[in-house]
Amino acid sequence: MKRVFTFLALLMLFIFNGNAQSNDSLMIKKISDEIFMNGTAYSNLKYLCKRVGPRLSGSAGAALAVEQTARMLREAGADTVYLQSCMVPHWVRGDKEVGNATLTDGKKINLNIVALGNAVGTPAKGITAEVVEVKNFKELEALGADKVRGKIVFYNYRMDPRYINTFQAYGDAGVYRGAGPSRAAALGAIGVIVRTLSPVLDDNPHTGATRYEEGKPKIPAVAISTNGAVELSNLIAAQKVKSIYFKTNCQMLEDVESFNVIGELRGAELPDEIITVGGHLDSWDLAEGAHDDGTGCVQSIEVIRSLKSLGIRPKRTIRAVMFMNEENGLRGGTQYAEVAKKENKKFIMGLESDAGGFTPRGFGYTASLSQSAIIEKWQPLFVPYGALEFKRGGGGADIGPLRSLGTALIGLNPDSQRYMDLHHAKTDVFEAVSERELNLGAVVMTAMVYLVAQYGL
Repeated sequence: MKRVFTFLALLMLFIFNGNAQSNDSLMIKKISDEIFMNGTAYSNLKYLCKRVGPRLSGSAGAALAVEQTARMLREAGADTVYLQSCMVPHWVRGDKEVGNATLTDGKKINLNIVALGNAVGTPAKGITAEVVEVKNFKELEALGADKVRGKIVFYNYRMDPRYINTFQAYGDAGVYRGAGPSRAAALGAIGVIVRTLSPVLDDNPHTGATRYEEGKPKIPAVAISTNGAVELSNLIAAQKVKSIYFKTNCQMLEDVESFNVIGELRGAELPDEIITVGGHLDSWDLAEGAHDDGTGCVQSIEVIRSLKSLGIRPKRTIRAVMFMNEENGLRGGTQYAEVAKKENKKFIMGLESDAGGFTPRGFGYTASLSQSAIIEKWQPLFVPYGALEFKRGGGGADIGPLRSLGTALIGLNPDSQRYMDLHHAKTDVFEAVSERELNLGAVVMTAMVYLVAQYGL
């Protein structure tokens, strides 16, 4: 008899789970239909890119972006829209950078360079010095101070194409942009040139933040296009470079006030359990910040709009957050978590889209074993939308500080193959985004938010 009861219990559980999955599948299809038929993510992105434009923290563009995304959230139907103050760094590029190499025959060739974010500028007349090329830090240290002092260090480290996921290649190469200037300065270098972090050979230098180490001199630092890096390396190998000159006009000003932009759908049953979904509102100054991270912002707004339009009242509160200052300080994400710690609410999940608006492949998540098991149970629901890859490990920079609250972190993982071609470069513009791919990303994000709002973690 006991076996019969056990069998019946298992059968009922199977039927219940099957019905629940069927209902969830139907609801996700409704969400998908709504976004593909009536979505506003693409038009919002066009406004953000073309009417607002670059929006580096502390800039007039960033201030306008705060104002306009708050409007978008109100128009999306958020129950409440508010701004969360945070102090942010205010770095300005100034006039366009100039650089050239003087060859041993007296000729000069122009260098296609841009200053690295947060870098100090050169003296007014620029800097001129001999150049030493290194492929990595090991080669730098082998040269030693005697061969580096007073020179410009050229880090010619190629992004490794053997990584299938280009974010891994970016992480591998990124140490030369981030730590390279301070490592060179410690040996007496007066300037640094870093090969652009891009897998393609072209003439577009990419910017991005550098980090000066406390106690070491701050020296000017620029990125050179990949084509420029190859040409300069060949000339150095042929012993044809006499000296390098470059001039940058950047400076770090006093911190200024800016804001995270937050829109809420209040939970009907468990309003103090919070689900955060967002992207970062700031972008580098060279382009429009379309993929980095306009797409994540407008997708997060679309989560609010689509659920509201369908009349879905979530059990738990959903917050769409446009984080400020991810690119060169992470002040917005840090401030959001600091406020969260004082709210006396349960922050159960944070979902971030900051890997471009390309075709979604799945999710990466940092969560407890029990939370991960629930997330993985939902994977079949995403198969019709091509988001098949559910992997442990992942999240996002802005939601990362929430982890100390026990929050499960989930990162949307789009296809990575083309992202680094555009990342931090002048080519990151609205025209580089596919409306279809953007909407599909919004669909799977909304589906994940809906499931967590419905069932918790």
